[in-house]
Amino acid sequence: MNNINTIIFDFGGVLIDWNPRYMYQDEFEEISEMEYFLSSVCTEDWNLQQDKGRSLAEATRILQDKFPEHSVKIKLFYDQWEKMIKGCIAQNVTILKILKEKYKLYGLTNWSAETFPIVFNRFSFFKLFDGIVISGEEKLIKPDKKIFELILDRYHLEAKNSLFIDDNVGNIKAAKEMGFETIHVQEKTNLRYELQALGLI
Repeated sequence: MNNINTIIFDFGGVLIDWNPRYMYQDEFEEISEMEYFLSSVCTEDWNLQQDKGRSLAEATRILQDKFPEHSVKIKLFYDQWEKMIKGCIAQNVTILKILKEKYKLYGLTNWSAETFPIVFNRFSFFKLFDGIVISGEEKLIKPDKKIFELILDRYHLEAKNSLFIDDNVGNIKAAKEMGFETIHVQEKTNLRYELQALGLI
């Protein structure tokens, strides 16, 4: 593991606790109604298109046209988007300063170009990164290998010398196929322990 000189982080689910339920739980009387809305109206696939570069205005209009009965709650998705950020995932963020002493740190995130500045300005830890690639700015999303190639080319990195950390198994699979060392962050993952197991801290 001594060949690792670069660590690339996903943000949502790894360093930032984002979940639309944090906002919508106050907008529905029943949890079942909220879950139906998030699985059938403002879906993960719909949100992913904003991560790929679609504008928030267009995304909202498309759903309001399709589900006029949910028009008000659809509009809330981006009007009240900041309420979906519960905070940082402190136990992982605290490791960043330790890692920064030995490694180059980069971010590779599926995130809307319009909403990312909100979290960037809210959390000072982003200043620790040597570079960040935002899918919404690049019109590419993980697990498309082109976005992995982009971060490697832009910052003159080598996959074989890089550790990639993400909470999405599909993204982890793509990174592994390209030669990255990986850590798949799941609900019970202790990131510090995983890094210690790899001999990185």
